[in-house]
Amino acid sequence: MDSDLTLQPQSLVSMLRSIAAGEQTAEQWINACFDRIEAREEAVGAWQHRLTRDEYLTRYHAQQDFFTTSVLKGLPVGIKDIIDTKEMPTEMGSSIHQGRIPSDDATCVELIKKAGGMILGKTVTTEFAYFKAGKTGNPVDTERTPGGSSSGSAAAVADNMVPVSVGSQTAASVIRPAAYCGTIGYVASRGELSLRGGQPLAQSLDSLGLYGREVADIQLLRSVLLRQATPENWQSTLNASELKRVLVCDGSLVGDVSIDMQEALASLAEKLEKQGVAIERLGQTEQVRQLVRCHEQIMAWEVCRNLAYESQFPEQLSEPLQALLANGLAMERSEYLNALRQVQELGGWLNQALAQVDVILTPAAPGIAPLKTDGTGSPHMSRPWQVLGLPTVTIPGLSDQAGLPLGLQLVGQAHDDDMLLAHASWVLNTVMTK
Repeated sequence: MDSDLTLQPQSLVSMLRSIAAGEQTAEQWINACFDRIEAREEAVGAWQHRLTRDEYLTRYHAQQDFFTTSVLKGLPVGIKDIIDTKEMPTEMGSSIHQGRIPSDDATCVELIKKAGGMILGKTVTTEFAYFKAGKTGNPVDTERTPGGSSSGSAAAVADNMVPVSVGSQTAASVIRPAAYCGTIGYVASRGELSLRGGQPLAQSLDSLGLYGREVADIQLLRSVLLRQATPENWQSTLNASELKRVLVCDGSLVGDVSIDMQEALASLAEKLEKQGVAIERLGQTEQVRQLVRCHEQIMAWEVCRNLAYESQFPEQLSEPLQALLANGLAMERSEYLNALRQVQELGGWLNQALAQVDVILTPAAPGIAPLKTDGTGSPHMSRPWQVLGLPTVTIPGLSDQAGLPLGLQLVGQAHDDDMLLAHASWVLNTVMTK
């Protein structure tokens, strides 16, 4: 058996399989994650609060019999710092809530713990999951942003500090960081996974999201959050499914997009065609951009109402958030209701298009990660799908000439998340390896 010092953190499922085969122990993988954190956290800054190695191992040893027979074996998980944890602070990226300790765990945290996962710590979020960046740098280039708002959750997984983490998305808060950091991010269909215990930003838009190093990691963690995984059946939740028909949405239909990203999209579409996948093109620019506008309107209206308490402390809010709150406060309710109606109408149009194909393929971000001094990047590439509540998953593995990640995304039909993830697994394990 290898010593702890020779181990490199891997995907969640590979760790679990090595434990089952007797090749490594859970404690060795835990130590490997802490080795990585201690080597890289100063540069990356993924964590807002976290356990020390000794604290983690003390808790692990106190429940080792439980962890040994559990699904997740006591392996570490990161939790975005807008999601309540009763054993450590949840501050939502804001000084307004500094030192806040919730009385209960969020539902997703409770389910992860019951499945034998241990919460290593709280990952950095932008202020109230909006635009003001925290300390986190992109693991690929720490002078660049990891994206927002699930900044630390993406960076911690991409940099091999933890195998999986939990985030949330209201606009592009999971998909864009995954694209920028070069890892896999998944956003569940709206309402698919419980949001109880998470800070609401815009209730018509919020969804839970997950990060992993393999699609299988996402599939397993999703089954845990659906209360479907058991020690005996967790591997049966993992599968792949070949794509037959793909609808390509060119990034320019949504908004500004870089040439490099357009080339990445064309490259993957070509790879799919070589595998016998039929490629169709979405051509309705105005409908897609109207979804973007509706998302912006709905978000402004609902954020303004959800952050009513925080609005009392304007001196502790960033300028972008103050501007969003002012926009929502000035908006007529009729404008908000009209946006909701338009989304319903446009959703019918897009659902007809989706019914004819397996997935939509589209950019996950406008381009590579911007420098940290330029902000967390624009969310417009995810707004159309998020306002419709559709499940999405990133496809990493492409890059620009400098080697910086260019992430694409697959979009599925609402509540067809399992099939979307199965298709993503096939793309990553079959098409991207060609």
